[in-house]
Amino acid sequence: MGRNFKSVFVLVVAMAVLLEGSRVLGLCNMSDEGLASCKPAVATATPEKPNPEKPTPECCEALKGADLKCLCGYKNSFLLPSLGIDPALAMALPAKCNLTPPADC
Repeated sequence: MGRNFKSVFVLVVAMAVLLEGSRVLGLCNMSDEGLASCKPAVATATPEKPNPEKPTPECCEALKGADLKCLCGYKNSFLLPSLGIDPALAMALPAKCNLTPPADC
């Protein structure tokens, strides 16, 4: 039952983000702008862009204020790939920003 609840919760959050459009909702203490600034560093590889970009200073600053344990909860979610995010790149992002990820992530 816990796994179903988590899946439903992630789906509801994704729908809320999509429905709210430009309204600042944030996720795990990151604003929409912070999330957007990190997207190029975690984007799924494409033939046009086979290598991810380095995280920007804005991305790392946003990540400093984020709830990393909360973000870690998305590592096995279907949501990340469906949004064009490579989960492995997303999980490596804190280290690239010189932050210590949660031990159980």
